[in-house]
Amino acid sequence: MARRLLAVLTALLLVAAACNDDDGIDIGDPDDTEAEGVLIAAISGEPDRFDPHLTTAYPSFQVLENVYDTLVQPGDDLTMEEALATDWEVSDDNLTWTFTLREGVTWHNGRAFVADDVVYSYERIMDEEFGAANAFRFESIESVSAPDDGTVVIELTRPTPNLLANIGAFKGMAIVPEEIVEDGTIDTEPVGTGPFRFVEQRPDGEIVLERNPDYWGGDVALEGVRFRPIPDATVAMTNLERGEVHWTDSVPPQQISALEGRDDIVVESVSGGDYWYMAMNIEREPFGDVDFRRAVSFALDREAITEAALFEAATPNQTAIPEDSFFHFDYAPFEYDRDQAMELLEGTGIGDDFSMDLMVTNEFPETVTAAQVIADQLSEVGIDVQIRELDFAQWLDEQGEGNFDSFLLGWIGNIDPDDFYYAQHHSEGGFNFHGYSNPQVDELLDRARAETDDDTRKELYDEAVKMIVDEVSYLYLYNPDVVHAWVPEVSGYEVRADSAIRFENVSLSG
Repeated sequence: MARRLLAVLTALLLVAAACNDDDGIDIGDPDDTEAEGVLIAAISGEPDRFDPHLTTAYPSFQVLENVYDTLVQPGDDLTMEEALATDWEVSDDNLTWTFTLREGVTWHNGRAFVADDVVYSYERIMDEEFGAANAFRFESIESVSAPDDGTVVIELTRPTPNLLANIGAFKGMAIVPEEIVEDGTIDTEPVGTGPFRFVEQRPDGEIVLERNPDYWGGDVALEGVRFRPIPDATVAMTNLERGEVHWTDSVPPQQISALEGRDDIVVESVSGGDYWYMAMNIEREPFGDVDFRRAVSFALDREAITEAALFEAATPNQTAIPEDSFFHFDYAPFEYDRDQAMELLEGTGIGDDFSMDLMVTNEFPETVTAAQVIADQLSEVGIDVQIRELDFAQWLDEQGEGNFDSFLLGWIGNIDPDDFYYAQHHSEGGFNFHGYSNPQVDELLDRARAETDDDTRKELYDEAVKMIVDEVSYLYLYNPDVVHAWVPEVSGYEVRADSAIRFENVSLSG
């Protein structure tokens, strides 16, 4: 059960990009777009639920990031800034953090926001029996208390330099009021402190939000937001071109270059903190042989894989962290070299008829496309790849049970280097489904997550990542850009590197 819960948690870090047929879908009455000041946003799927501590669906977070707030939040450069907390102090031993809360904040139901709301939310997330998706972020928290209505104190078991990044992640770290949990409405009628209030989810799946007139962050220009599930990116873009929706993050990568030259569509992208990778099941042979994994890495042309999956909207990378980050490690030991791959394979004794499966999900089409290229490239060194395409629920079950030779997937929303490496490559990491174990890496990752000096932290991570890459714990492929599109009547919207969707500063003209 525990591994199933951890498998489900993987979905939290993934961008949904489901792809159906191109016949189009009924998006409702196009005249709805004429509602003054109401933004129509095309999202990739229908939210599965509205409890921000339990959902793992990206479409759910697209809605909830506009309803709820966090104690602190990532700014434009992803450094943490004030939100429901306006100030914080750290003790000399780095084990006690004291947060001063913003005054005058009210919940959408009219009740005053107080420190006990933070304590309740964090204790709910930390409750092992509850099974919150983000419980792993609180691993070092010993206690959370409220000495008064305007103060929250967090006690730690060890220094945690990335505490702000942990509690400030928009996905899954929302502060919620206890009453909607107790009356059971949190999953159907969420109540937050954010810029928009939840109104309803219509029978066709559309979610309706209205402006929060009492928002602590200032006046909200939009009257409301309507989120319309449109699974097919091509259909979403067609609806944007027709003016039937105002915004979408479902932008077909092959269309980006052409769209950027148009006057009737705005397309913007940023280098994000996402990465996509291939993992091999080290607990199975021959994948437990590091020479086999290295052979696979030499046999793959990452440039070609990236081009096939996302055209020019991604950057090949043999480590996880993108190149514009302070913590990026410029290390790329695996040049595309079939001869080197063949030489390594000869020593593994796999034979000429070796076949392996590569597990992908049709709900993330780029994994299917990348897998096809990988299969072609590995066939050139004598490895037969059988692509196993599953729906995502089954994919998660298979991952959690270890029923795979290899798989393709990605993570989004990463901010701190600990997000990129610890859970995936520490021998006791919650997402180490592929069975990697290196005591030296464990020690370095343990030290790095408790180190308060950034330069020293980077040195520790660089040393750990070199081993992770050399031993092909993950076979990293590329960092995708975050790409969104909207009509010119939309102003004030900013594409975020953490893939959060926030409409609080957006206005709509015309």
